[in-house]
Amino acid sequence: MQRLRQMSIFAHIVDAGSISAAADRLDLSKSVVSQHLKTLESELGLPLLRRTTRRQTLTTTGEHFYQQCQQLNTLADNAWQQALESQQSPSGTIRITAPHALMSTLIAPALSELLALYPALTPELISSDRKLDLTEERIDLAIRVGNSEGSTLRQRRIGEFRDVLCGKPTCTPDSRYIANHWQGNPIQHRFEACSGTTIRQTTIRQIEYTPGCRTDSFHSCLALIEAGAGIGLVPDFILRQRPTQLIEMLPGYQLAACPIYALHPYGTLRPTAVERCIEAIEQKLNGNWPVPVPDYAPTSHGKT
Repeated sequence: MQRLRQMSIFAHIVDAGSISAAADRLDLSKSVVSQHLKTLESELGLPLLRRTTRRQTLTTTGEHFYQQCQQLNTLADNAWQQALESQQSPSGTIRITAPHALMSTLIAPALSELLALYPALTPELISSDRKLDLTEERIDLAIRVGNSEGSTLRQRRIGEFRDVLCGKPTCTPDSRYIANHWQGNPIQHRFEACSGTTIRQTTIRQIEYTPGCRTDSFHSCLALIEAGAGIGLVPDFILRQRPTQLIEMLPGYQLAACPIYALHPYGTLRPTAVERCIEAIEQKLNGNWPVPVPDYAPTSHGKT
C-alpha cells in the first residue's frame, strides 16, 4: 500500500511540475512529498527525475514509469467519482427478496416507478416465502411480513395490513374453514372489537378452526372462498381493491395488524440504491395497493 502511495505522489509531482506544487495540491508538507520520492527512487535503485533549482525533467526510465503511475491515479479518480455518483443516482445491481405475494403486489409496482427515475438501476428479484440468508445469497434488501426476532440484520417497519375473516353472504363463522399451507392445525384466531364499535359484546373473541380444506397458494384459497366453499383469511387491501361479493364474518371485530419490515445487511451507511428502494416500497405500501392478486405469502399468523 505504501508503494502505491509513493507511485501516486510521484505522478502528482510530474503533473504539478515541482515538489512544492505537488505538496500544495496534495495538502502535504514539501518534506513529506520529497521523502516519498526519495524512498521510491531508492527502492527502485534508479533516478526518476533530473532536478535543478529551476526545473525538473523525467529520466528515460522515469518517463515510462510515470505513464503507469498516472494510469493508477486516473483509475483511482474514476473509481472515486463513480462511487460518489452511485450515491447521488443509484445504479448497478440490487438483489431484493420478498414473499411471492408482496413481490407481485408491492415490490414490482414500486420498482417499476423507481426505474423510470433511475434507469441505470438493475434489480434482481427473488420471490420466496422462505427466510433466505441475505449474506449467503448476496441479497441487498428483504421485505418480510412480521418481525424477524433474533436477527442481526437491520430492520425497519415500513407498514402493515390486516387479514379479514370473510366469505360469501351464505356463509357463517361456523362454515368450513379454507386454510393456506402456512397455517397450522388447529388454527386459532384472536379478534378484538374495533375502536369505537357500538356492538355490546365482549371486546375479545377467540375462535379455533380445524381446516376443512387446505391450499398451497392464496390464489386457490381466495378462489374457493369466492366460490362459496367456505370462509378464510383475505388481506384487507385485496378486499378494498378487488371487486368481490365477500363479507366479513365478524363485523365490528378485527385481527391484529400484520407488520411489514424491510431488512438489509448494511449498517448506518446504506447504499443509495437500498435507500431509494425502501422509500419506493414504503410509499407504495402506504399508498394505493395494485389490483392484481397473486399467491399470498405467510403473515404473522404463520411462518414468513
